[in-house]
Parts: sequence; C-alpha cells; structure tokens
Amino acid sequence: MPPIKVLHGQPTPEELAAVMAVVSARAAAATAAAAAAARTAGGPVSTWADHASALRRMPRPGPHTWRTSTWAH
Repeated sequence: MPPIKVLHGQPTPEELAAVMAVVSARAAAATAAAAAAARTAGGPVSTWADHASALRRMPRPGPHTWRTSTWAH
C-alpha cells in the first residue's frame, strides 16, 4: 500500500490510526472481492478442482482413430 500523506491540518495519533484502520479494511475487502470474482468468473481455481477434465473424451473418427483409441486423453 502506498504511503498516506497528511496535506492539511494536524491530526492526532488516534485520528491517524482510525483513518489507517478504515483504509486497511477497505483495501482488504477489495482484495477479497477481487479474489472471489476471479474464482467464480475464471472457472476452476486449479486443474485439481477441474472435474470436467476427469471425463474421458471419445475418439473422433479419422484416419488413425483405431491406433489412438487406446491412448489416454
């Protein structure tokens, strides 16, 4: 987080602590919201969580289908 500068006035240490607590809480909430949005919008988080990859695709007809039909996909 970039440093915060006081441009006008003479805030007390308690006032600065209150401002820093609010700014830190807002930054943490924004980071958590961005992470949650990335998890839901981007698909699975990792390949371990991707259950669709466990489904085996059927071989497509083609000139070498008989040869590649036993290959793991």
